Amino acid sequence: MTTDERGHTGRLLPGRKADLVDLVSYGESSVVSRTIISSKAGTVTLFAFDQGSELSEHTAPYDALLHVLEGKAEVTVEGEASSLGHGEAIILPAGKSHAIRALSRFKMLLTMVRTG
Repeated sequence: MTTDERGHTGRLLPGRKADLVDLVSYGESSVVSRTIISSKAGTVTLFAFDQGSELSEHTAPYDALLHVLEGKAEVTVEGEASSLGHGEAIILPAGKSHAIRALSRFKMLLTMVRTG
């Protein structure tokens, strides 16, 4: 395993720092995902969207927190669109329709919390 000049390894290891942006790569005209935690309590997944890529309108049974790590996206929740950029976040409520569209290449961290 190699370490870069910032001390990051390119993997997320317990007790070790990592640059989340570096843990998922862009794919041409696609959405790439990498699950970094998966348990009964929920999931934490990194996504990389090429410009113009999208996840069409859908619902999920659990609340989720979408946190933009780089770039810009339009996130629509129940028909209301919001433009989000670096460092901004939005809650995607359980059972509510939502969609995500990349306004530029962008990466996000999605934390889904399973309840009930």
